[in-house]
Amino acid sequence: RYTIVQNRDAFTFFDEIVGEGAAIYETAGCLGSGEVTFITAKLPDHIKVGREDLIEQYLFLTSSHDGSGAIQVAFTPIRIVCNNTLNFALKNCTNKITIRHTESAKDRLAQAHKVMGIVHKVSEELEQVFNKMSRVRITDPQLVSFIKQSLAPNKEALTKIEASEELSSRFKNMVNECYLYAVANHTQQLETTEGTVFGAYNAITGYFQNVKTYKNDESKLKSILDSGSVNQTQKAFNMALAML
Repeated sequence: RYTIVQNRDAFTFFDEIVGEGAAIYETAGCLGSGEVTFITAKLPDHIKVGREDLIEQYLFLTSSHDGSGAIQVAFTPIRIVCNNTLNFALKNCTNKITIRHTESAKDRLAQAHKVMGIVHKVSEELEQVFNKMSRVRITDPQLVSFIKQSLAPNKEALTKIEASEELSSRFKNMVNECYLYAVANHTQQLETTEGTVFGAYNAITGYFQNVKTYKNDESKLKSILDSGSVNQTQKAFNMALAML
């Protein structure tokens, strides 16, 4: 009974925003045996890249039953055409914040508006960044190098992988699958992605969400939103920024 009440009350701080029509609760669930509860809230506006490449904006709210009462809120943009979650962390502003549980309605509303203020700032900057990426061309050899560096943990690991016949074979398969997605998938043939840095970054996110095989849906969700592929996609995002 205690857990049910805790889950029910965990995200009440955001109800005011939903009530104002600034967001819509879309999905809810739990991970593992219920130790982490999550809700996704869809925001009404889009990030627009080029003329027709739209990115939906979501908030991913998670609450863990560790006694802290803390809620993690992550801004999660999803590219509509391929349903890719574009993991990132901007240097100038965070895409994740921690909210503390409070009984005060005034404090809850203040927290909710704080979240929306951060979202507005991040989405504006992200739209500028993605549009810049979509206007920078990338050659085929650069794309292959981009994929290799993004999928490998680091440069040292890449050197060891290429020196090991067994590891090299597995890694080459990953690179080839990602490359094929980058150049052949229909979502990569748009003006914003074909032969661009934005397309190269999307190839990495697309590989982890649309190509790679996971044990189950929960493993995929954890990899995309919490660990695993996040390091690789963040590295890809940083490399793409450096290429502007």
